[in-house]
Amino acid sequence: MIEKNHYHFIGVCGTAMGAVAAAMKARGITVSGSDECVYPPMSTFLEESGVEIIEGYRASNVPEDAGVVVIGNAISRGNEEAEEVLNRKLLYQSLPEVLKEQFLRGKRNFVVTGTHGKTTTSAMLAWVLQSAGREPGYMIGGLPANLGRGAHFTDSEFNVLEGDEYDTAFFDKRSKFLHYLPEFVAINNIEFDHADIYDSLDEIKLTFRRLLNIIPRRGVAVVNGDDGNVQEVIQGAPCPVRTVGTGENCELRIEDVLYEPEGSSFTLEGERYVIPMVGEFNVRNAAMAVVGGLFAGLDAGEIREAFSSFQGIARRQQIRGEVRGVTVVDDFAHHPTAIGLTVQAMRQRYPGQRLWVIFEPRSNTTRRNIFHAELAEALAKADRAVIPSVPDPARVEVNERLDPEQLVRDIDTRGGTGCYLATVEEIAARVAGEAEEGDVVAVLSNGGFGGLHQLLLERLGGAATAV
Repeated sequence: MIEKNHYHFIGVCGTAMGAVAAAMKARGITVSGSDECVYPPMSTFLEESGVEIIEGYRASNVPEDAGVVVIGNAISRGNEEAEEVLNRKLLYQSLPEVLKEQFLRGKRNFVVTGTHGKTTTSAMLAWVLQSAGREPGYMIGGLPANLGRGAHFTDSEFNVLEGDEYDTAFFDKRSKFLHYLPEFVAINNIEFDHADIYDSLDEIKLTFRRLLNIIPRRGVAVVNGDDGNVQEVIQGAPCPVRTVGTGENCELRIEDVLYEPEGSSFTLEGERYVIPMVGEFNVRNAAMAVVGGLFAGLDAGEIREAFSSFQGIARRQQIRGEVRGVTVVDDFAHHPTAIGLTVQAMRQRYPGQRLWVIFEPRSNTTRRNIFHAELAEALAKADRAVIPSVPDPARVEVNERLDPEQLVRDIDTRGGTGCYLATVEEIAARVAGEAEEGDVVAVLSNGGFGGLHQLLLERLGGAATAV
């Protein structure tokens, strides 16, 4: 029988996969890995950690002495290494399974969930604990500026994890967060998303109910008391539940909210908190982080101090540059609700300035026409809305695919001003030619959008003309 002292990671250069591989190597375990996308900074990080990386996926990459093969969420049937693992009947696990057994069991695990706000809330909570000297382990689906990386594991009693409702692996269709042994769970909100794996909102509600079913009675679920879907999910929950929000029925009331261009402030349980971020959604995120910090045993003063130095998340209202008085902002928003909240926050941050929103319908949900009306409503709130063609359109059936030209027409009928420009080059030329001093251009995508941010800055700096 092969000993479990050699772990091979298929897809090792993912943020969480790489962090776990490096942490296991530091524990003296033999670790190897393979990936198609081997480039800095993850490749450098892994090499410095002593993790052997093989570029490309081949059956011969799977070591003869592999005790456990960790198969990443991005790996599908047909991958040569995955097929080799199945053929050889090797022990294989998903990353959440490895996390549970190697890093989470016996720890105080704080899991942040919901359709929106997971990354910001989990980053804030991790920083609150870090700032207070608790040295938490963490796994966050973005790059928190304060922490310098998206995932890190320590010997602390605390772990903070962004809890994704997406499925675990091709062989495990349960939500990732069901593996995380939660003591504290935050549910920011619940909406329909991930149309590639869920057929309905009811299916998403079911997976959140399953999460509540595994929270111990000495733990707690802290939930958005203003969200109707969340209210439905918590009915009959077997664990303690506390509601947070602005409504009168919320146990923990967010009160006296003040929005200013450089930040926001609010009162919770008689304590005043200030965050260097704008928007109602960031106030709600911060309130969840406050309750998490208090549950961990911190006091309000420690939380306030952490908030004062919180530097945010890459790709969350991140200024990429300013040329000719035009500010280019990068944001990850890709769901209609998140888009609407981002526009609201940008209005608060840049009052009186003309706002362009360039939205790439790239997610598995927004490639589809399921949210057509909601997208039109959200984008109509901008002064100018620009929509490109749908990326990789063949991934969605024609009758289910978003029609960006019709979306633009519907933006106009809702009082907005929409424009369909098929390519990144067309967008950069048009916006650079028409943008005026004082304008703010927000680029919204959950991908790289073909390098549009940099191209826009270059065109703004050159002799751009309208097309």
